Amino acid sequence: MADKGDKSLMRLLGEFFGHIGKAVRSDPSQPERVVTRKEVEQETRQTDKGKLTLRRTTIEEIEISPTDQGEVDCGDPDRG
Repeated sequence: MADKGDKSLMRLLGEFFGHIGKAVRSDPSQPERVVTRKEVEQETRQTDKGKLTLRRTTIEEIEISPTDQGEVDCGDPDRG
């Protein structure tokens, strides 16, 4: 039997074809978004009407839009 934490061959094949399926269904004209940091601040207070929860969520993203040639400009002068 597989050790704990090891994935079976069927699981690995399913993940592999799932990634391929996701790539086929994706729209290449849409910019790619990568979440770099997600921060949640939460504070709970007791009021006359009951418990009050204040929550602030900050999400920082990087959006990568394709250039006219269909390539991403990484700003590296050596990569033409």
